[in-house]
Formats: sequence, C-alpha cells, structure tokens
Amino acid sequence: MKKIIKLTLLIYLPINILNYSFGNENFFNKGLKLYNEKKYEDARFMFERSLVFNPKDSNSYLYLAKIYNIEEDQNKEEKNLEATLLIEPNNEEAILMTMKIALEKSNYSKVKDLSKTFNEVCKKLCDENKSILETLSNIEPKNNES
Repeated sequence: MKKIIKLTLLIYLPINILNYSFGNENFFNKGLKLYNEKKYEDARFMFERSLVFNPKDSNSYLYLAKIYNIEEDQNKEEKNLEATLLIEPNNEEAILMTMKIALEKSNYSKVKDLSKTFNEVCKKLCDENKSILETLSNIEPKNNES
C-alpha cells in the first residue's frame, strides 16, 4: 500500500509542478493571441489569470494597460503602467505610454523626466521620443505666452 502511495506521489507531483510552471506562460500566450485577435475582454481575463500565477509578470501588466488604453480607461491604464515600471523600470514601451499620458495631462516636467530615462533605455522605439518632444516644444511656448 505504501509503495502505491509513493508511486502515485512520484507521478502526480512532477506533473502538477510542470502544469503550474507552464500555466502562467499559457495564460499569457493565450491572452496575447486574444489581444492580437482584438478580443480584448477575453484577453484581459487571461492576463489577469496570468498575474494570479505570477504577480511579477510585467508583460501582463503592460498588455492590460494597452487594453485599458483602447477602452479609454486612463486610470486603470496608468495603474498597470506603474506596476509594469515597478517590476521592469527600463520597459521602454511602458515609459513611452506613460509619457503620452503625462503629455495629455499637461504634466510637462514628468514628460521631460521620463524622456531622459527613455533615452537611456531606448532600443526599438527611439523615434517615438523625438515626436513627443517635438509636440512638447510646440505646446510649451504657447503655455508660457499666456
């Protein structure tokens, strides 16, 4: 009887550990597939499930922020961007999205600070920073004149 229990545990535990390990990745990948298919509500659910298994998954927070951006829920978008940047401070996409929100809110000092950080970490989206700074330079003089 003890041998049967040991054998069962030897088979059952590794399978469960593997399922748990790959569970988070599967939820994120399913969420990403749904996001790309523009099924945002289902994708949100998968990213949230991914975070249950791995609360430090910055990509899940980033994609939740993207979904909230599409749904125009800026408050939730910002919270997810903040979580992304807490976990991964050099995430250029999250920095860029935060810069755009700060620009919309006319928080120019925050845009400038984030722009400095962005310049240090930028690899793929460097041109985006230039366009934001151009927009900022076009807006700032108008505010100084009034």
